[in-house]
Formats: sequence, structure tokens, C-alpha cells
Amino acid sequence: MKRCLGPFHQDTLYKGDALTLLPKVPEGTIDLIVTDPPFAIDFRAQRLNYNRTASNVLEGYREIPKEEYGEFTRQWIAEAERVLASTGSMYIFSGWNRLRDILEGIDEAGLTTINHLIWKYQFGVFTKKKYVTSHYHILFVVKDPKQYTFNKIDHYPEDVWVINREYWKGRKKTPTKLPSELVKKILCYSSNSGDLVLDPFLGSGTVAVVAQQEGRHFLGFEVVPEYCAFAQAALSPKTSKR
Repeated sequence: MKRCLGPFHQDTLYKGDALTLLPKVPEGTIDLIVTDPPFAIDFRAQRLNYNRTASNVLEGYREIPKEEYGEFTRQWIAEAERVLASTGSMYIFSGWNRLRDILEGIDEAGLTTINHLIWKYQFGVFTKKKYVTSHYHILFVVKDPKQYTFNKIDHYPEDVWVINREYWKGRKKTPTKLPSELVKKILCYSSNSGDLVLDPFLGSGTVAVVAQQEGRHFLGFEVVPEYCAFAQAALSPKTSKR
């Protein structure tokens, strides 16, 4: 069933800034948001991490200046709360360094945190005088704590997920990528077949690709044209890009 999404169409990727596109999404139309926003960590997209060749990494990564990150976070989370359905939920990935801004944005938007998940992966960037970071935070938040989708697919669902990063295949790649296994787990717990899943910071497109594979509808925003095209190429031919 197709939904009225204003200027947008479900199962479509759009090039553009999330802060510009999110306000155009009609209120209460999104069942689930899964997103990995910029972290404001002076991320150098082409540095030689994880044994990859810098020339193979697509250029154009857009970072948010540290002094603007708090306001940027409050703005997009407020819009995310507005577009969520009354039973909707959201998973936000965050590094430790700007976690406070994410938590403050969640509280200011009136969302309720259900779980603070930890994603433990298999390696981090080498350090000399501090511990190696080998995990991300995932904030599981909802609009209405009394009514939201949660499919208990495991008898004892724990809040620490040990899932390896995926090694890229092929030559060209985006700087970061969520593992398909991780996204699939989120979608299975917090959405049902036919639900509409939004990723306003699409990146490599994993959320849209897995949503399509799992029988969910998707909507994706990405400010970097090269990343949007990369994500589109990973989808089945029936989807479109605007």
C-alpha cells in the first residue's frame, strides 16, 4: 500500500540535506527510522584504515563542525520525532564523543529511550595513549512508550550485540558501512512487513537495501551525490532515485 508522502515516493532515494528534506515529510508517516548520522569527529574518509586503499574510497564525505553539532542534532531529531507514526521508533548510531548531544536531542524532542544498545565490532583504529574504541552506541527510542513495535525474535534479547564489520568487496566504496546483519536484526525486532523505514543519512545505503530485502518499504536521503548513486546501484532495478 502506497502512502501519501508529500513530495516524496516510497522505495525511493533522494539527493539532498536531511535538514532540508525532513521538514517536507508529512507528519506521522514513518514507522521506523534507522540512521548513522555524522559524528563530528574530524573524520578523514580516505585515511588508510582497515587495510583499504585510499583511492578506492569515494570522496565527498560531509562532516558537521563541532561547534554546530548540538544544534544540528536537535534539529534533525525534532523533525524525526514529528515524522514518526504514533507507534514509531528510531535507532540512532553514535560514537562516544558526541553521545551527550544525541541524548539531549532525544530528551528535547520528547522521545523515550527504551534501550541503550552497544554494538561491539572486531577491530578499531590503532591508538598509542588511550584504549582502542571498538564499539558504537545505538539508542533505541520510541514516540509512545506504551505502544510500539517490538517483535521478540529471541527468547533472551541482550543489549550488547557482537557483530563484525563487513569487508568491502569490489573497488569503489563509501568510507563507512553498517553491516547488513546488524540492520536486519533491527528491522526484524522493530518493524513488520510493509512498514516504511527511513534513513535520513543514507551513506552506503545498507538500511534501504536490507529494508528492500526484508519486505519493508524505504525512504532515503543522502547529501553526497556519489553516495546516493552508490546506494542506488545496490538496490534492485525497480527502485528510483530523485
